[in-house]
Amino acid sequence: MNVDSSKNNGLIPVIIQNNETQQVLMLGYMNEDALKKTQEEKVVTFFSRSKNRLWTKGETSGNFLKVVSIKEDCDQDALLIQVIPNGSTCHNGTTSCFDTETQISFLEELETVIENRIANPTSESYVASLFQKGINKIAQKVGEEAVELVIESKDDNPNLFIGEAADLLFHYLILLQAKKLKLKDIEQELTRRMKK
Repeated sequence: MNVDSSKNNGLIPVIIQNNETQQVLMLGYMNEDALKKTQEEKVVTFFSRSKNRLWTKGETSGNFLKVVSIKEDCDQDALLIQVIPNGSTCHNGTTSCFDTETQISFLEELETVIENRIANPTSESYVASLFQKGINKIAQKVGEEAVELVIESKDDNPNLFIGEAADLLFHYLILLQAKKLKLKDIEQELTRRMKK
């Protein structure tokens, strides 16, 4: 990789993007040492202009950015780094430093919560207790919620309809986990169909 840092006083602008959701998370700067450390350790390290030193994102918060890929732009003076974030990226506690929170990112976050509750079951967890009952019970619950949503669609109460839609979507996410699938698998299939 041959990045030209001469245009910005030795610094390279770096766009950080979530590898799975494609959401832009933040913009930072690297010097050559920060880029080298990032490439070697596979964790994003910036050059902090305010601290005048290398700064690994997450060194105090624990919210590291695991590198998936590093790409140069066409002029070789900026980078796009796709990452797997460990927690929120912004110091304000949000997923992104930009106002780009999306429903998709929320659903993926919910998917992760469900996955964690299945992997680390507790007696208080509804998700864990339903998952332990097996695929038949989970599928039955999805069917029940689907019927309740259909019934509510016949009435004129949007709040009840939204509640039933949320229940269906929540249980559908549990069913996907039981089938060892993710939302992105369904998204890929829908994308394939859209291209026909």
